[in-house]
Parts: sequence; C-alpha cells; structure tokens
Amino acid sequence: MPQSPQENGPAGSRSHTDSGGGHPCPPLENGRAESRSRTGPEHGFTNAIVHAFLHSNLSLVLILLAAAVGVAALMITPREEDPQIVVPLADVFVDFPGHSAREVEQLVAGPLEKLLYQIDGVEYVYSMSREGQAVITVRFYVGEDRERSLVKIRKRIDENLDAVPPGVTGWVVKPVEIDDVPIVTLTLRSGRSDGYTLRRVAEEVAERLAAIGNVSRAYVVGGEPRIAHVRLSADRMSAYHVSPLELQRAIAGANVTRTAGDFASRDELIRVETGEAFASSAELKDLVVGVFDERPVFLKDVATVVDGPEEVTSYVRHGWGPGRGFESHEGSAGSLIGPPGNDANTVGTGAPPGDQAEPAVTIAIAKKKGTNAVWVARDVLAACESLKRDVIPDDVEVVITRNSGLTADEKVNELIEALAVAILLVIAVLTLGLGWREALIVAVAVPVVFGLTLTVNLLFGFTINRVTLFALILSLGLLVDDPIVDVENISRHFGIRRRATRSIVQEAVAEIRPPLITATLAVIVSFLPMSFITSMMGPYMRPMALNVPV
Repeated sequence: MPQSPQENGPAGSRSHTDSGGGHPCPPLENGRAESRSRTGPEHGFTNAIVHAFLHSNLSLVLILLAAAVGVAALMITPREEDPQIVVPLADVFVDFPGHSAREVEQLVAGPLEKLLYQIDGVEYVYSMSREGQAVITVRFYVGEDRERSLVKIRKRIDENLDAVPPGVTGWVVKPVEIDDVPIVTLTLRSGRSDGYTLRRVAEEVAERLAAIGNVSRAYVVGGEPRIAHVRLSADRMSAYHVSPLELQRAIAGANVTRTAGDFASRDELIRVETGEAFASSAELKDLVVGVFDERPVFLKDVATVVDGPEEVTSYVRHGWGPGRGFESHEGSAGSLIGPPGNDANTVGTGAPPGDQAEPAVTIAIAKKKGTNAVWVARDVLAACESLKRDVIPDDVEVVITRNSGLTADEKVNELIEALAVAILLVIAVLTLGLGWREALIVAVAVPVVFGLTLTVNLLFGFTINRVTLFALILSLGLLVDDPIVDVENISRHFGIRRRATRSIVQEAVAEIRPPLITATLAVIVSFLPMSFITSMMGPYMRPMALNVPV
C-alpha cells in the first residue's frame, strides 16, 4: 500500500540508525539543530579559533611554548613584597651661610615653599630650617611622572632667580627614590675594635660593594668618620701675622685638583691636571699658608693637626641575646657572613641583649630601580663573603641585619606554593566529579593561562609580589569555570552521539561559547575599574586590575 507523506517524509528518518549501535537519532527538531551546528563552526571568530586548534599540528607546540614562556617570566620578573608605588619626591637644599635658623626660614624657606607649591601636580610642601641651610621637601601626587616633576621644580627655581636673597651660595635638587631604602644591611661588630676602626673598615667594604652591578648606593651609618682636626693657636698666628681666613682659603685652595690644559701626542689627547687632594695629615701639616720675614709659614707652625675621629652623629650598637646559637636560615637576618670573630666574650651567654651591646657600624646597600631585589641581595652577600676573607679583620663579625631580597623571595615562594596547592586541589575535585580525562584538560589549561598572564605582567613592567599572586589565586576559581563547562558539555555530546569526533567537540564548544564569553566579559568589566583608583591604593591594586582580566 502507498505510504502517507508523513511516513515517506522527514519522519521516516526516525527508523535510521547511526554507527554507534542502532540507537535512533534525535527527533526532527534536533536534526535541524544538528545541521545548523555543523555549518555554524565554520563562521565566527571564536569558532575559527577552536577549529584551528583542533585541526592544527601546532597546538601542542603552542601549549608547551606558553608554559615555557611562563616559567621564564616567573624566573626573570623582579620579586618584591609589595608593588612599587611611584610617588615623585624631591628635596631642595639651599645654602644660606651666616644666617640663623629664623632668618633662613623667613628669607628662604617660607618664600620657596609658596613658590614650589604653585607647581602643577604638587600635593605637599614641607620645609626644615637650620643655621645656614634650608631643606624644602616637595611631594607630588601619586602617579605623576618623576622626570617631569623634577624638571618642573628646576624650571620654577630658574624662572625666579631674580628673587633669590643676597647671600644664597647655591642650591641642589635631590630626588628621593623608594629604591633608596636599603634592601640589605650588614652590621660590623667587634669586642676589640672601637667605632672609629670599624668605620674605616666599613667604608672600605662599602666602596667595594657599591661597585656591584645593580647597586645604586652603599653608605655607612654609625661609628666616627675620619677627619683631620686643625686646632689653631692664636699666639702663633699673631706671631706669624696669619689670620684664620687666610688659613681657610689656603686649605680650601690646596685640597682640589684643577685642569691646567691638554696637549696632543701620537694621536692621543692628554689632559694635564695640577694639584692633588690631601692624602694624609702629614701633607696637610706641610701646607704653606703664608710668608713671614721672607720665609714660608707652614700650617704646622700656627696650628696643631690631629688625624682622628670626627664628632659622632649617629650611633649603632649590636648585641647577642639568649637566642643566639639557634639554627637560622642562611642569609636571613641574624646570621653571620663567614666564621664568627675571634671575640670569645661576645658569644651569646644568655645575658640580656643590652648587657652585651657593643659599638657597631652598619653598611646599607640600596638597589637600582627595576632590578630584582633577590639577585642583588645574593650578589651583595657573595661579595661580602669574599671581602670577609681578604679585607675584613678576623676579629670583626659581619652580621646580616636586613635582607629584603630573601624576605621577598620567601614570601613569593610561599604564595607560589599556595597557588600550586590550590591547583592540585581543584584537579583532585574535578577528578572525583568528572573523571581523570576532564581533570587533565583543566590541569593543562590553568598553568598555560597563568604562564601567559605572568608574561603579560612582565611586559607591562609589573613585579611579582603579594598582590600579583593574590590576583592569580583569586582568578583560579574564575579560570576553571570555562574548561569545566566546556569539558562537561563535550562529554554530554559524546554520550548522546555515542562517538567522539572533532566536529562534535567543535559543535559542543560553539553551543555554549556565547554565554561563556559574556560571563568572562562581566568578570573583566568588574575588575577593570580597579585600574582607575587614585592615591596610594591605585598603584597597589593595579596588578590585580591587570592579572585577573588577563
């Protein structure tokens, strides 16, 4: 009998079986949806990306490359505890000799404060006046360009040179950097040497450490600096008809090196210099300061020259408490560089720290801007260990009292370990809930995305710090959503079709891609406003505004 159109029409396709085992195909509506999804992946940007990764032989290479780049970024990116906050700050030193602190304030500090406060971008202006000098501190708003801010200060001063009071001998604009804060401090102590001796040793060590690459400055705190005291004799000066002003001019004029000219010889330009700075107190004693009775008058004839310690301006004392002797991590604060000194009576005996505190000297080392504090600290400690064998006496102990490089490295490593534990926990949960294949996909996706994020973080000039790693930990929960939804939908399609092909993967991904993209854009939009935060919190939270959306 002839069949009805319904039986010969599309409904007849219900009796057709697929290759998966004879199960009927979905109804007509699903068949139409299936035919649309088969053509859909050929169109659209995201579908094209999925198609390219599914059918390209370079997919595995790109995954490995992204992971390798991420590892390199993790190793290369400078590490620090907190993000760098750029606050342009500068000190203006004005010399006004011969005037009291009140006169300096009224004639120099006050007018200069008002003048510098008129500069665009200035937030605060502070001043300190003392006898013969004024120090004006200019602080700009957070985020202002540092170089332009310094140019503005110098330009404003140069534009008002006609208002400078008579008697001002000069001024210096000195920028203040956050990197000027020392990352490593080394304390030299000894039960046998005094502060004057320790200071001379520390100055020699600081000069060597300042020559290390990526070290911006090294300076000494504590102890008595070396100075040549010139103690005038009024009777002898009167006898030789020499005034104190003549002595001052003679010493200042002789303690300089001047360029006398240059000449060419054998294709070389040779510069001729005259004069030489004093190298010892003996040279200072033999300085000619005048003529009397047709005979030269030497400085030793009218004054007594003493080579010795200067007046103390800063004090450093160090003592071991009852905790000495406990095991400490190498390079951490409280550990020694090299063997202990030959000072037996300073070994910890359990006495209160103040009872054993001895005069000491501290060397502070600061790094250059943008360099890795971990690497700089390692280089400094390695160089100091070499100096302990060659320059530093055996009775002097070198104690590490600060190591910000090690502290930053430990904090970053702790957060990296926490991040790794979080990833492993997510993979374990997915293995129990979805299966090991699905968990493996997420296990590959998370490190690859984090690696690319760290690379972008490096390219934008950010460091690895607690905020950066907190952003990665926060984004972990947001990151695994997309792979989980994708894998679950792909598994569902495999179960319905009873087969696994690349076209089915592409169809399954295309089916849920629009809502996933919308959800991802919502997350990005919610974190981007953090990049517009002003004041101190702006630069502090900016790594989160970059890393979470990426």
